[in-house]
Amino acid sequence: QVQLVESGGGLVQAGGSLRLSCAASGSIFSINAMGWYRQAPGKQRELVAVISRGGTTNYADSVKDRFTISRDNAKNTVYLQMNSLKPEDTAVYYCNADVLYAYGGRILDSDYWGQGTQVTVSS
Repeated sequence: QVQLVESGGGLVQAGGSLRLSCAASGSIFSINAMGWYRQAPGKQRELVAVISRGGTTNYADSVKDRFTISRDNAKNTVYLQMNSLKPEDTAVYYCNADVLYAYGGRILDSDYWGQGTQVTVSS
């Protein structure tokens, strides 16, 4: 009933910037927290940044002062501005959202993931 579609990944040189977007669509009533996670080859998926509906943010120590998460509630979209990228930021980045959606006359709550977008930072 709900889909998350990411865009904006790609290949960039160290020190460069990328902006990721994730748009949610479907029978959405409201979206609580939205966030970005990443998974590098051979490693576990880790939290990068999260933002509440009201705009409170939290970042992994490794990306503080370099990445900025933001959201547009009217568009059900979350963004991740990534600056001063490093080779160790190379990973598949996944969008996550805690969504309240309409189904069968009720409002249900579920966690959704995007398909992932590859970010590669060359040295």
